[in-house]
Amino acid sequence: QVQVAESGGGLVQTGESLTLSCTVSGLEFATRGMGWFRQAPGKSREGVACISQYGARYDDYLDSMYDRGRVTISRENDKNTVYLRMSNLKSGDTAMYFCAVAAAGCSRLSDHYVYWGQGTQVTVSS
Repeated sequence: QVQVAESGGGLVQTGESLTLSCTVSGLEFATRGMGWFRQAPGKSREGVACISQYGARYDDYLDSMYDRGRVTISRENDKNTVYLRMSNLKSGDTAMYFCAVAAAGCSRLSDHYVYWGQGTQVTVSS
């Protein structure tokens, strides 16, 4: 049974940084691309970043985060864990953040992913 568990969300102030973690069990983690998505109230789910099984990083899915270098994705295969570090957080980053396991490789499209976590809430307060 595959389990995907996010952690690290919370309430932060504008301008602060936060690192989200996602631990996966029940499959061969090192062979899978891993993605992060977010969904704000009343909005559709959008891709934030992905890291392939080869370590290739795709952190340009969101112009609002990539242009200013505010997001970094990384992974530790020996811990079956993927991370999303976000810096200089803004109110517009408030959302539920989801981790997802890809069938293969990376994509900004949610239907590319086969397993999802329950999400971790990030709230940015001014």
